[in-house]
Amino acid sequence: MTRKFTMIAAGAALAMAGMLTMTAPVRAQSADLTAAIAAGTVGEQADGYMGIAGTVSDAVRAAVDSINIKRRAAYTDLATKRGVTVQDAAAATGCQTLSQRVKPGQVYRIGAGAWQTKGAAPIALPSYCATAG
Repeated sequence: MTRKFTMIAAGAALAMAGMLTMTAPVRAQSADLTAAIAAGTVGEQADGYMGIAGTVSDAVRAAVDSINIKRRAAYTDLATKRGVTVQDAAAATGCQTLSQRVKPGQVYRIGAGAWQTKGAAPIALPSYCATAG
């Protein structure tokens, strides 16, 4: 992408810290969600949102939906401040989430690809993430 994406990524770093703080209580309150993440049925996606990677309960699905609603609000705020699309703000944050927050054994997905399990090596990020570094 462009220099514009780098600027979005810089703002995304700040937004991500606040957003993860905002979603942490939801995770802390839901043992089911924590278990689903550990089991690999819920994971992070390059688009900046959590996704369902397997069969989950209605409670887990509701927790993921709640987190994604809060993320969308944070991305909308960031996009407005940066003069970019919500999708670009979400993707910039998604790059950082995949590179910094996904732990070995957790699942993630790049684009419409298959869900993958993170190993010890860094995640091979989408090409647009390279300019966010």
